[in-house]
Amino acid sequence: MSHHHDHLPHGAGTHRGRLAVVLGITATVLVTELVGAWVSGSVALLADAGHMLTDLAGLVMALVAAQLARRPATPERTWGWLRAEVLGAGAQALLLLVVGVVVLVEAVQHLVSPEPVAPGAMLVFGAVGLVGNVIGLLVLAGAREANLNLRAAFLEVFNDALGSVAVLAAALAVRWTGWERADAVASLVIVALIVPRTLVLLRQVLRVLLEATPGGLDLDEVRAHIEDLPHVREVHDLHASQVATGVPVLTAHVVADESCFHDGHMTGLLDRVQECLREDFGITHSTVQFEPPAHAGHEVDVHA
Repeated sequence: MSHHHDHLPHGAGTHRGRLAVVLGITATVLVTELVGAWVSGSVALLADAGHMLTDLAGLVMALVAAQLARRPATPERTWGWLRAEVLGAGAQALLLLVVGVVVLVEAVQHLVSPEPVAPGAMLVFGAVGLVGNVIGLLVLAGAREANLNLRAAFLEVFNDALGSVAVLAAALAVRWTGWERADAVASLVIVALIVPRTLVLLRQVLRVLLEATPGGLDLDEVRAHIEDLPHVREVHDLHASQVATGVPVLTAHVVADESCFHDGHMTGLLDRVQECLREDFGITHSTVQFEPPAHAGHEVDVHA
């Protein structure tokens, strides 16, 4: 027994305008940094430009995923394209890991054999990149918690901003001390900023794809709340997962008093169970199967 709900969560497919604006800013900064890397000979600036290229691809995927998430559910795709958000975030995370490895290899090579750079040009182009990234962060700031897709986009722009700071620091170090290896060190700093945050995002994506229990949801507590309701004897086969950000789903087998199946209590009991899930745990998509106590002998492969 279940209630019908709209499958489109708050935030799904929204904020496309924000993503489009940041996409344009990122493309502009990318071209600027590529020119700057060519003019200055800076591997740090080139590394940041490579990071920006990856971010540009990631933002395109984020924008496509946001558009797909707006498509309605169909008999063939009962959740619509909501999972596109998660897949888009996962693709962005994988791209960030790849660029992190490429930058790491390049940085190590220049650390061993440093090449001369033009710190003045690095400062100018690094500053342009930082300004663009800060504008992008301000555009995305209000929506960064809406879903994994937007969180990934904000993370990429934030990493870009830190990368621009590293470029500026390297340029100042080369200019003031003449230490050419500062450029390679800045590249390593960019890698150190990219990888850990990317791994966190990838872990969040994998939790959704592997249908792990949504973070912060205690199924033992859920079970206890349902079993405290009048006429409920037991809860088993309790499962919870997440289709996309803001769309937790739960299924449960609820053993009710035998009398409920004959005296008309069942409809009211369903309302109370789903109200409990909605009000106490924020779960609006649930499927509840009611069973009489005698049904236990017919259950096969019962899960906790």
